[in-house]
Amino acid sequence: MQTHNQISDSICAIATAPGIGAIAVIRLSGADAINISNKVFFGKDITQVESHTAHFGTIRDGEKIVDEVLVTVFKGKKSFTGENSVEISTHGSPYIQQQVLQLLLKNGAKAAGPGEFTLRAFLNGKMDLSQAEAVADVIAANSESSHELAMSQMRGGFSNEIQKLRNELIHFASLIELELDFGEEDVEFADRDDLKELVLKLNKALTLLINSFDYGNVIKTGVPVAIVGEPNVGKSTLLNALLNEERAIVSDIAGTTRDTIEDEIVINGISYRFIDTAGIRETTDEIEGLGIKKSFEKIDSASIILLLVDASSISKEQLKKDVNNIENRIEGKNKRLIVIANKIDKSDLTTIEAKFEGIENVIFTSAKELQNIDNIKEQLYHFVKDGVLQNTDVIVTNARHFEALSKANESLIKVLEGLDVNITGDFLAMDIRQALHQLGEITGEITTDDLLDNIFSKFCIGK
Repeated sequence: MQTHNQISDSICAIATAPGIGAIAVIRLSGADAINISNKVFFGKDITQVESHTAHFGTIRDGEKIVDEVLVTVFKGKKSFTGENSVEISTHGSPYIQQQVLQLLLKNGAKAAGPGEFTLRAFLNGKMDLSQAEAVADVIAANSESSHELAMSQMRGGFSNEIQKLRNELIHFASLIELELDFGEEDVEFADRDDLKELVLKLNKALTLLINSFDYGNVIKTGVPVAIVGEPNVGKSTLLNALLNEERAIVSDIAGTTRDTIEDEIVINGISYRFIDTAGIRETTDEIEGLGIKKSFEKIDSASIILLLVDASSISKEQLKKDVNNIENRIEGKNKRLIVIANKIDKSDLTTIEAKFEGIENVIFTSAKELQNIDNIKEQLYHFVKDGVLQNTDVIVTNARHFEALSKANESLIKVLEGLDVNITGDFLAMDIRQALHQLGEITGEITTDDLLDNIFSKFCIGK
């Protein structure tokens, strides 16, 4: 990984996914990127062309033509990285890709490490650190909602909010620091009531951002949904119906599912990870018992629990017991229980509905006959839509940001506590500086090489 003092090298890497494809793209970036490319490209002298222009020609190793290519040139601050950059589009043969890459390395380029192009964009002031991290999220996005969140952050939505909060605090920090310079004269430049009002305002804003992380994380990684219930109530059939494929084994033999099965679907742009768990019941079977233990673990890790019951045979007493067991397990947690009354095709609907009086969030269905499956999907969508999308305009999806926001908020709470007991300005200044430090780490105004290494090492090579 290159650091602040090591960006004089020109780097290169294959930017497209490994394997055979119609085309492949090799990227270069650095002061000598255009000169190095010009040594192996024949068709036009690309050292003399305008920025953001594409040129057809050949890549040659001496007299040998390696491939016919299209070379795109980006100059200086106008490029993604903020320095001279070249993209060479070749045919997608892995052999050709490696030949072109080796030629560039032989002519003075260095092999890029993970995320080095985006790191250079950050170091050259093309984006802040939170925007750089969002680049990786855009690449990894697998649903409309996760893509929209990542795009918003990459375009500065989150960092603008952090910068605004930080700037407001900097003003008072400077006044407190000024007081310390005149400590012997016992003057007060920072009005304590105004400072308290500001810190309360910032505390409220940070709390909203911190609370949005649970939502943002499930949008980014997929909302975990656990399907639980006794054996042979139709959990695997329901999973297959939701996924619209034969993903799980369906059998009349109780306890067929001995482990958890996971799969993913997208509902209205939001990704959901469905987990079909082993049936929950008393058992002496050691293997089935391990599956049941995992089922309870999945309930603890899920955001939504679908409690599936056999509506045609369950008693009202057992139903209440099952519902109470789940509700007690999730009480006080940001989770939702939806009761699915399955197999309504096997009994009179009026009789079935009477059993469920007083039970909230019930959906009557026949998974085998695909009845009301769309209603289940709609309820799943509204759980996220009502809880997430209306929660706040800015949603936190990054664990590093969550940790920094939490620490910044802790420092602000210390400022409030200090104001209540009239502590001196030097102690207030310490806590304010700490809050500013944590907020600055989010956007990259305060960084270390270790922090940058940790962030960009998770990127793919070529980005």
